[in-house]
Amino acid sequence: MRAKVPEGRPLRSLAITFVGPLAVDKPARYEAEVLREGKAVSQMLGRVVQDGQVVTIVQGSFGAPRSSVIDVPAEPGPSMPPVEACQELPYVSGVTPEFTRYLAMRWGVGGLPFSGNSSRQMGGWVRQRGDVPREPMTEAHLLALVDAWPPAVLPHLKSFAPGSSLTWTIEFIQPMPALDSHEWCMYRAEIEHARDGYGHCAAALWSPSGELIALSRQTVTVFG
Repeated sequence: MRAKVPEGRPLRSLAITFVGPLAVDKPARYEAEVLREGKAVSQMLGRVVQDGQVVTIVQGSFGAPRSSVIDVPAEPGPSMPPVEACQELPYVSGVTPEFTRYLAMRWGVGGLPFSGNSSRQMGGWVRQRGDVPREPMTEAHLLALVDAWPPAVLPHLKSFAPGSSLTWTIEFIQPMPALDSHEWCMYRAEIEHARDGYGHCAAALWSPSGELIALSRQTVTVFG
């Protein structure tokens, strides 16, 4: 998408629908289409196609800044225990999701998945794991940091049951804070409603100093 958008139009939001499962051991085709290009905003549509079937649809909105009399700063991030005081989710081959090999998470709010914790909130700290290059953080990094967290309804379960995202909308606060890829970011999700196998959750990501970076909303499915 980015390659088809004029310079000076940062990514404002992505609306993602997970149409079907993506097989990791098969090739997939990625398509990007310009829906509309206005004076300040570009609307994009992306598709992931596998075996001739659309498995994911992404609508992206890119917008240049414009002058406005409205200026409402975001509220500061929530209080969170320091990283070293939070429970780590270790990478255990064959037990934890494979992507946790690359992303470190520390729980400071709520419980781990399948722990029987009935809190409406879940969150903590997240960053890349291991010896990765230190580079400026981009929207691609933020997508990984937010997507790493499981659906906030899973801690309510007392035993394993599958769950996944049905839809996901993420909005990026622009201009992005000057962060690098080694820094911990703070995440918190809240269940707004859950029943009949579906949950509706809102979340946010903040910088280490509490500056808002991204807003996220998911409709999730859970089979338990």
